[in-house]
Amino acid sequence: MATVINPSAGPIFIDATTTQSVLPYTSLINHLQTSIPTTTSVIQSPIRHSHQTSSSSSSNITNNLLLMPAWSESPTTFPYIGVKLVTVHPDNSALNLPGVHASYLIFNSVTGQPLASMDGTELTVRRTACVSALASHYLSNVHSKVLLMVGAGSMAPHLIKAHLTIRPEINYVMIWNRNVGRCDNLVENFGKESGMDGVRFEVCQDLESGVRIADIVSCATNSETPLVMGEWLKAGAHLDLVGSYKPSMRECDDEAMTRGRVFVDNEHAMVEAGELVGAFERGVMKTDEIEGDLVELTKGEKIGRRDDKEITLFVSVGSAVVDLLSAQLAYETVAGKP
Repeated sequence: MATVINPSAGPIFIDATTTQSVLPYTSLINHLQTSIPTTTSVIQSPIRHSHQTSSSSSSNITNNLLLMPAWSESPTTFPYIGVKLVTVHPDNSALNLPGVHASYLIFNSVTGQPLASMDGTELTVRRTACVSALASHYLSNVHSKVLLMVGAGSMAPHLIKAHLTIRPEINYVMIWNRNVGRCDNLVENFGKESGMDGVRFEVCQDLESGVRIADIVSCATNSETPLVMGEWLKAGAHLDLVGSYKPSMRECDDEAMTRGRVFVDNEHAMVEAGELVGAFERGVMKTDEIEGDLVELTKGEKIGRRDDKEITLFVSVGSAVVDLLSAQLAYETVAGKP
């Protein structure tokens, strides 16, 4: 790991546009694949802090402040401290504003110097998508050709592009959302993008039909009721669950959880992801039935996909460790390595 410190220089600001340019999907996926096995043992990160800041005056919806810190215990090998600050204001849609805003701060862990602040929202969507794609590298069928995107929010285009990066044989992408208009917009936008000529994008009118033919199903919704049913998953399918980050949320049913081999991004998924928390509480799964996590997959300690017929699932709730690794790549790319 390179140590990038200029004592005479102040912290730099990396805006959303720059974050996009310095964290292309291929580079970030490769960085995570090589860094996760070697650095996670020296990075500490507590479970995310969540604080209710206020309640909406027009509803019972609460506003929240989330903090996700991480720091290196070995400054000579990985000299960084980082923290992501997130505000969640669900009623912002009425103001035509995003409901989630985030900033990321990175410091040098040797001196405590602030090194950079960056757009935390762009950092989050890119690292989330690349974590799913990295897991797909180990868990999905290498010859996957059909991708179903469940949800058409801010995460959807990033997940689609990241999965296409890791599985270049995909030539058919379906998009399903309760609001069909958002699907139409996303399909239209992809039709205008360069480099997508060999991929057909369509709105998925019927979720069950879409799931039944998909090689990869990626979900990024706020649903609190199951959307993907296990009986719909075809042999060899890979189910990628990104949306659920609290116990009340749920994107698939118990049958989906028990039909396949389940992997998680990190141990926090066991107490945060509604699909897992609910399955444990209902007695349909035990914690020791989780096959492994992303660290074990990247280290080769756990085997990913074993054949073309098995069903695999990946549950991701996010990680301050991956935030820090992504911020490291962005900072070192902008600041330059010595």
